[in-house]
This record gives sequence, structure tokens and C-alpha cells, in this order.
Amino acid sequence: MSLIPSWFGGRRSNVFDPFSLDLWDAFKDLPFPSSSLCASNFPQTVRENTTFVNTRIDWKETPEAHVFKADLPGLKKEEVKVEIEDDRVLQISGERNVEKEDKNDTWHRVERSSGKFMRRFRLPENAKMDQVKASMENGVLTVTVPKVEEKKPEVKAIEISG
Repeated sequence: MSLIPSWFGGRRSNVFDPFSLDLWDAFKDLPFPSSSLCASNFPQTVRENTTFVNTRIDWKETPEAHVFKADLPGLKKEEVKVEIEDDRVLQISGERNVEKEDKNDTWHRVERSSGKFMRRFRLPENAKMDQVKASMENGVLTVTVPKVEEKKPEVKAIEISG
């Protein structure tokens, strides 16, 4: 949980907690078509140029691993990339293609987003970078990053003389 109150659109961050905020997304707050707006208000060129999709990802830490889950309905595993960069950054990216338009179709509302998405997360020091696994089932991508086992301090009893 964050120690700093959220003043900037619900984003919580704590400068001392490297896990509280993923890397900055410059396209997060751009005005993409939403459920309250009718598709006819946006010219076709605007709808085609909606290039970044806001993909929500959960990150939980268990005693054994860091687990990331992303809802990616309608995407195949071949359309999603999971990459690890040298500086312990996990990157999840992909693209949802625009549905083909027929000249005889009349669109009343466009709520589903299309385009490219990319999310990046800085992983902690205890992440085993060489053992990352990813799987996709029913439109949910799960990325598991095992943790290095913590070495428990050895306790040695000292006999008291005297």
C-alpha cells in the first residue's frame, strides 16, 4: 500500500517502494473512445489510429514467486510477447487487430479497443530471471517469476561459562 496519497488520477506511488508503480505510460490518459461516447462521433481515421490499449494487469507476490495476470480476451498466445530485459524489467506487449469494416455495415457504438499495448514492470532483486514461465488459458495470460529462496540465518547456541 502506498504511503503517498493519490493526487494524480488514482495512481498510487511510493518513491521508496519499487513495486508500487510500473514504468510510466505516456498514453494512459489519452481520450480513446469509451462506452459513454458513440462511435459515430469519431471519424474512421481516429478509430484506426487508436494505437495503445489500456491492459489491466494484476501483480501478486506469494512466498514462492511473483505472479502477473493479464486479461487479454480474444487474443491468441502468438499475438502476445513476454520479454525480460537485462535490467530486471518484465515487458508484456501485443496487438489487438481492428475488426474489418464492411461498407454496408452501420456502426452504432465502438467500445472494444484495438491496437497495440505494452506494460512494463521492474522486478525485485529476489526474482529468478532465468526461470520465468508464461501460460495463456481462456484469454488470461499468467506470468510466473520464481523468487530466490531467502537464506535463513544460522543460529548457533553459545554455552555460558562461570
